[in-house]
Amino acid sequence: MHKKTVLITGANKSIGFETARQMGRNGYSVWIGSRDAARGEEAVQLLSAEGVEARPIYIDVTDEASVRQAADRVQTEDGKLDVLINNAGIPGQMVPPSQQSINDIRTIYETNVFAPVLVTQTFLPALKKVGNANIVMVSSGLGSLGWLSDPGNQFYGVNFLGYNSSKTALNAITVALAKELAASGIKVNAADPGYTATDFNGHSGYRTVQQAASGIVWLATLGEKGPTGGFYFDGVVVPW
Repeated sequence: MHKKTVLITGANKSIGFETARQMGRNGYSVWIGSRDAARGEEAVQLLSAEGVEARPIYIDVTDEASVRQAADRVQTEDGKLDVLINNAGIPGQMVPPSQQSINDIRTIYETNVFAPVLVTQTFLPALKKVGNANIVMVSSGLGSLGWLSDPGNQFYGVNFLGYNSSKTALNAITVALAKELAASGIKVNAADPGYTATDFNGHSGYRTVQQAASGIVWLATLGEKGPTGGFYFDGVVVPW
């Protein structure tokens, strides 16, 4: 039997890197997606030293040619893909909504919204070669309209227009793709990693990357009868 494979975008550091480590420990062969080739190689060396089977793959998720080249490589070397984790994302300006520039919002959407659609569409042929592939969209609790509109929720005051709305859009994309791809045996779910200590927030988050990655890995390794079209935080449903 061929080893199961997973491609993770933005996997050279933080949550993406830890997700790669945990997927490798679960027996997966890991494609380390990175737009910085040197950092991707370094991440692979670190994981290989731990016994994780990993390969670097250059992918700039905002560049269609780069995404297609990456998909062609996966098809050539493996002929299929068991799991796709759309992890790459950017925070943008952390300013009041009325002060955020349109150009910054566009930039955020290119990476956080349009790129996961592009990557997913491009890798679908490889995913469809597998009977029960998984796609995970790394979202955020800040994309939950239920939480953000609840004055009693801990995230109510985190009012960033570009980032928050981009994750809300990603959640809607998750639902749309899940409905279409269910007939192909492909499950599509969104993961909320929680407020994790990363470069995004100057490492002020109270969760570790290990905790954040565990919820992503749970969705990435769902069996044939697992849920699809959902939004989860550590296995618990998050309101849209």
